[in-house]
Amino acid sequence: MSHVEVPEAEALLDKEIKVLDHGFVRLVDYMGGDSRIVQSARVSYGKGTKSVREDVALIDYLMRHQHTSPFEQVVLTFHCKMPIFVARQWIRHRAARVNEISGRYSVMEDEFYIPDEKAIQLQSQDNRQGRAPHEVPAKLRQKVLEILTQGQQAAYHDYQKMLADDIARELARINLPLSLYTQWYWQIDLHNLFHFLQLRLEEHAQWETRQYARVIADLARAVAPLAFKAFETHILKSVRFSGPEIQALALNLQGHEHALKGTCRSEYEAKLKKIKSESDISETA
Repeated sequence: MSHVEVPEAEALLDKEIKVLDHGFVRLVDYMGGDSRIVQSARVSYGKGTKSVREDVALIDYLMRHQHTSPFEQVVLTFHCKMPIFVARQWIRHRAARVNEISGRYSVMEDEFYIPDEKAIQLQSQDNRQGRAPHEVPAKLRQKVLEILTQGQQAAYHDYQKMLADDIARELARINLPLSLYTQWYWQIDLHNLFHFLQLRLEEHAQWETRQYARVIADLARAVAPLAFKAFETHILKSVRFSGPEIQALALNLQGHEHALKGTCRSEYEAKLKKIKSESDISETA
């Protein structure tokens, strides 16, 4: 099978795209694109004989019916720099291949994540792992920034003192905080990348992680625009209902009240809200 080059992706290769205050994402390499997906689906060779319109229809069909293996033929490699707490969420996506900088071999740089004042929010009362959308008083925001900065400076100063005393790097590093920046090469196939984006672009994902996901989404779109469009249509902008939710929806359509309560009710209503939001966006466009 011949090498696939995608002009839009070629133009982005090795370009650092800034994320947060010290982070970045860089597309290092890619293998395949939309044409590779349709080639593997048709088990053909070369460029194939189908039209672009037929390729669009095939990719859409594959995504719609969850025929995922052709999407695994496309592989992307990224060089990413992010705070450790972002990396620890990111690494949960175990279908990727990762090579991370090691504090046992390298002296870690004095680079820590300091959130923008607007990113400092209170604990959400509805979502145990999220932030509340309410405004935080300026005095409290400043207090948080001072605590973070002072703690980071003290931790790195102690790190340097231990290195100066020739303490092993693997020991000297252990008090460094989660806000320290790390780097890795991250390689993943398109199917599993879409799963990563489905979770990390979701509004309940941590804000900092979403910033990386948005950049990676743009790079994936450049590599395989037809596949990304199908992903948006059938995954990102879709809603999946459970059995009880379908029953509730049927009752609503008939003008009756459903019996969902508590968390089940709030999740169902959130899905209806998403449908309305997507519908409003489509009408505006």
